[in-house]
Amino acid sequence: MILSDKRILEELENGNIVIEPYDRKCLGTNSYDVHLGKYLATYKSRVLDAKLHNEIDHFEIPEEGFVLEPNTLYLGVTLEYTETHKHVPFLEGKSSTGRLGIDIHATAGKGDVGFCNTWTLEISCAQPVRIYAGMPIGQLIYFVVEGDVEILYNTKGNAKYNTKTIKPVESMMWKNSF
Repeated sequence: MILSDKRILEELENGNIVIEPYDRKCLGTNSYDVHLGKYLATYKSRVLDAKLHNEIDHFEIPEEGFVLEPNTLYLGVTLEYTETHKHVPFLEGKSSTGRLGIDIHATAGKGDVGFCNTWTLEISCAQPVRIYAGMPIGQLIYFVVEGDVEILYNTKGNAKYNTKTIKPVESMMWKNSF
């Protein structure tokens, strides 16, 4: 079950969902619009290795925007910091973003109950497109969880993305054993 606008408002009031900054105008019928933060990152190496720590270079999106190029993975970040204590958040691209040929995540659209952070975006594009800090980039949808959660994400000792940040975070796949 997806939370409606009224239910999202109730959960915000109860502290089960936190969105900072929050703007009532961004609340849709059953989602909340999030915006692109001012930082992007690209990997230093063109060839990535899942067993290695692939480092990234951060940069700020200039006021005149930044042109994304095809065949490059950009890591972006949401302007909004979110906390979700009782629901499963999903981040999806807005249709207006998709119609510009921009994908905002490759596979990581689902958050965990207890996720407390900004969202790192895995941005790619079909053709060159200029983007801007603060532009609407996606929407959060909240799903009801059936049953009790044993360990919230923000209390897991092995959670790889718990450090609060305003910048995109690179893959931590290298921390897994395989």
